[in-house]
Amino acid sequence: MKWLMQGVVARVTVAAALTTGMAAHGQERVAKPNDPETQTAVADYNAGNLTAALSEFRKAAERGSRLAQFNYAMMLLNGEGTATNVDEGKKWLRKAADANMSHAQYVYGKMYDDGEFVGRDPVEAHRWFLKAAQQGHVQAELALANQFLDGRGTDRDNKRAFVWYKKAAEGGDMTAQYVTGSFYERGGDGVDKNLNVARAYYAAAAAQGDPAARLKYQQLSAQLRDQKEVKPQ
Repeated sequence: MKWLMQGVVARVTVAAALTTGMAAHGQERVAKPNDPETQTAVADYNAGNLTAALSEFRKAAERGSRLAQFNYAMMLLNGEGTATNVDEGKKWLRKAADANMSHAQYVYGKMYDDGEFVGRDPVEAHRWFLKAAQQGHVQAELALANQFLDGRGTDRDNKRAFVWYKKAAEGGDMTAQYVTGSFYERGGDGVDKNLNVARAYYAAAAAQGDPAARLKYQQLSAQLRDQKEVKPQ
């Protein structure tokens, strides 16, 4: 899978591909490279000049650019423009995460959740997912919800899981939209059953191409229609 930001793509199995579209989801409000060195590094990376990009990312990273720190880390972890250097890559990723870059926090947490480059530690993953989720990072919100639902890295808590699923759903995540719909469909765990609301969340997921959500939407539509037809006059 691929990770660098602002059109830069790197192969790290720790997460799914992201490019400039991430900023549109509000996951990293300081995603655009606003210093010339980072801009040049992104351009060189996209042109395939990996050695130059690596050097430029490092210079910008040393000057405190969180985006450069993140991208430099990804290149080191992937061995792009240089030999793979996991320890140095983790160090720079941690710098970006400590600098409160939500996307770096999410990726750092995902490493611990998956046991990628580090020992698996769901508690540590939870800590970083929470930091990113509190900044509105949609993927972190979904990861946090999954942890609460499964009781992984934290106590199992369906009510808190629902809160984070709903946040991720409102942020446009298709999976979270489906799960949020299922919470409203069945009710419980502090959620009032509401088939109309459930139907709306299924519709949102269906619009993004989820076939299961489309089927649920059709089923609930028929169910609500039948209820309306048998309602006493």
